[in-house]
Parts: sequence; C-alpha cells; structure tokens
Amino acid sequence: MKILFTIALCIFSLNIFSLEKNSKIYVCGHSGLVGSSIVNKLEQEGYTNIITRTSSELDLRDQYTVLKFFEDTQIDYVFLCAAKVGGILANSTYPADFLYDNLMIELNVIQSAYKTNVKKLLFLGSSCIYPRNCPQPILEKHLLTSELEKTNEAYAIAKIAGLKLCEYFNKQHGTNFISCMPTNLYGPQDNFHLENSHVIPALIKKFHQAKINKSPFVTVWGTGNPKREFLYIEDLADACLFLMDAYQSNETINLGYGKDLSIRDLAQLIKEIVGYQGEIVYDRSKPDGTPRKIMSNTKLKKLGWKPKHNLREGLSKTYEWFLANETSLRSS
Repeated sequence: MKILFTIALCIFSLNIFSLEKNSKIYVCGHSGLVGSSIVNKLEQEGYTNIITRTSSELDLRDQYTVLKFFEDTQIDYVFLCAAKVGGILANSTYPADFLYDNLMIELNVIQSAYKTNVKKLLFLGSSCIYPRNCPQPILEKHLLTSELEKTNEAYAIAKIAGLKLCEYFNKQHGTNFISCMPTNLYGPQDNFHLENSHVIPALIKKFHQAKINKSPFVTVWGTGNPKREFLYIEDLADACLFLMDAYQSNETINLGYGKDLSIRDLAQLIKEIVGYQGEIVYDRSKPDGTPRKIMSNTKLKKLGWKPKHNLREGLSKTYEWFLANETSLRSS
C-alpha cells in the first residue's frame, strides 16, 4: 500500500505540463541574475514569445499598473524572479525596504496572475527562508520550525509570505502556482558591488582589484568558518524550466547543488582562479551570518534533474564574464 501511495504521489508531482513554444511567457525581473539566465535559457530552447518589462516600464510595487499589464497582455506563464536583493550589509541596513518592496512585488504579481487566469506561475524564493540553526542538510519540511537568521530576517519573511501565498491560492482557488527555493547563486549578470553584493561577486571583484593594484592582502568579512552551498546560474535556469515543464505540487522544492564548502576554502579557490598572489586576512569584527547552510536536493534528484557545472567550472566562467564586461557591470 505504501509503495502504491508513493507511486501515485510521484505521478501527481510529475504531472507533465508542457510549455508550448509560442506561449506568452513573462519573466518577471528579467534584468537580474536569475531572470536574465531564464530568458537566455528560454531563447536557447526556442521559445518565441518571451515578455519582459524593466522597472521603469512597470513598477511591480504598484497594484493597479501590474493588474492592468496582466489584463492587457494575457500572459500564459510567469517566472517570478523579481526581488530586491543584497548581501548581509544591505539586508541589515535596509530591512524595511527589503520587506516592503519584496512583499509588494509578490502580492501584486501573484494576485494578478490569479485574476487573469495565468496557466502556471513559478515563484523563486531563497534558502534564507529556513531557520538559522536548521538541521543539515535542510529539508523542505524544516520551514518555520525555529527562528530565522537576524541579518536577513526581513527578506526571508517576505519570501516565506510569497511561497505561502502560492500555496494558499492553490488550495482556495485551484491555481497552478509552484514555488522553489534556490541555494546561493552566482554567475554572469550578478551584482559586483563590494558592499551590497553577495559573497562570490564581492570576492571576485576584491581579488581582481587587489591583483591589478598589487595589494599585499585582501580582507574577507568574518572568520571564514561558515559553510555555504553555491549553484551556478545557468544550472538554476535549467532547473526552473525543468520544473515549470514537469512539476506540479503544492509543496515547495529546494534547488540545491548538494555540496558545500567553507568561506575560507571559497576565498582560496577564487584567489587561485583570479591569479592573485597576496595574502587573505579575515576581519573577525564583521558578522558571519548563519554557521552552515546546505539544502537537501533529494526531491529534485528524484524528479531526474542534476546540475551540470561544478564550483570551479562555474567560478571560472563567471570570472571570464567579469573580465569581458568589467566596464559595464552592475555596481549598485
């Protein structure tokens, strides 16, 4: 009986929902790290009706204009990637902005998708939704079991609200809104601002500048002891398209790489890839954040998906892109 139940659950979760090549697909947040990679993946796969809007063209925090856009455009599928994002410093400095902006974006897009009968929506959250001292690796069921990491609590609360809104719309209205929680992401189109970016782009820029300026050392925040997991952005885009096409469930799903490493080992690896010859100094007065964070990708693997890039390959491709686009990088 248990085997039959498991088979039935797998069939429900894998209920194939194939995207047509000419479907109207709105990539919400297309200029960011995640959105731009999803657009590239869709184009590579031959999708011909990809819809995008810049923030100046459509303010996703404005309920009226978002609903009107959905009504006028008659969208079939939505990848909800838009978000206000940043590293530890940005999250700690602007918590009200992170909570308000992300809540408004999610509420308006998800509500408009429901009101205009969007066929399917994929909401992208973040691994920071899970408790600070979560059992490792992190399972989807660990959500809301204890307190969050304080340094990014506002952002996490907004993302939890978004995934729960998808869940509740499905329960109450029979929508087909799915949510996935990516681990830490990196790759081309990332934000390389030294203070407001995440750890990988910040370290790439730090080591590169130190190499050019022949600086004797590079300072890295914290002790270097926390462990993190990273997924290359092209793999994330591939996983999102896979889930949009093949996954239907009211349960969120982790998008993880399955392996982690310490920030100390990450810094050493980036130092090698950049070719910097100086020393690494750790500023222990700065916060470490969550001690360890690795997500279980068991559900995703059972569906038949796995990443194509290891960390060294992904970092090397990211640094190559950085060098080719250094003069026009995002820096805010």
